[in-house]
Amino acid sequence: MAEVKLLRASQVVVQHQEWGALYWYAGDKLGNSQHMTVGKCVLKPGCENPRHRHPNCEEVLHVVAGRIVHSVEGKPDVEMGEGDTIAIPPEVLHNARNVGSEEAALLIAFSSADRQTEGE
Repeated sequence: MAEVKLLRASQVVVQHQEWGALYWYAGDKLGNSQHMTVGKCVLKPGCENPRHRHPNCEEVLHVVAGRIVHSVEGKPDVEMGEGDTIAIPPEVLHNARNVGSEEAALLIAFSSADRQTEGE
């Protein structure tokens, strides 16, 4: 049977950005998942994360709070609110912009424990 690994709240990795923050809960670098990366993206009002792609994995993004516009390469921008979910295939450029007056929180999950990211 595989080992169950617990990550305590005090062990969450937080990467602060000018536009918000990334919180990492599971993945290879945290030592608690061999198959996925799981985190949260927080966007400040009026801010957006840089356009990027993930060459080695799919990303699923679920809006937990707030309102965003998600830009996906080759598709019309889509407005998303609390409870909406989008799946982004590998290699597709995308980013999110907070269009609300409060922070937006997005649960993010990747199909690889070693998520790779490339900027535009």
